Amino acid sequence: MLVALVGMGLAAAGTLWGTESRRAREADLLFVGEQYRQAIRSYYELDPAQPRLPQSIDDLLEDNRRAEVVRHLRRAWLDPMTGSELMLIMAPDGQGIVGVYSRATERPFKTAGFTPANEAFSGAASYADWRFVFIPPATASPPGQTSPSSAEASVRAAP
Repeated sequence: MLVALVGMGLAAAGTLWGTESRRAREADLLFVGEQYRQAIRSYYELDPAQPRLPQSIDDLLEDNRRAEVVRHLRRAWLDPMTGSELMLIMAPDGQGIVGVYSRATERPFKTAGFTPANEAFSGAASYADWRFVFIPPATASPPGQTSPSSAEASVRAAP
């Protein structure tokens, strides 16, 4: 009887530890995703005369567009949920990276109470639905090109 009680207690402790571990990784994903979003914004805004998006994560790690190297991102963060690289979200016109997301398919514990930048994450079915995207400011589009509002919609809908 005592062995059964100890076993049940250990099972409950293991479940609690697993839940707390996943909550910590979830918080890490929110932090890492925001780091990438800020780095993409910083890269884009570095040259106001000719703003452009990074072509790779390496551009965020070491931006050589100026005489001194600018580091928009300290390191290439791994996905806290899967331990692998985060997936990249490309701009609808293919002109650079606008964001990242996780491949994790688990249902998030956090479903509400997000910052305004992440309020679209409310009620997400999986961590893969948490898209950390920088949408460049709206500019007038020449005829025949994608407007910023439709670009934003296609970025958010990207798989």
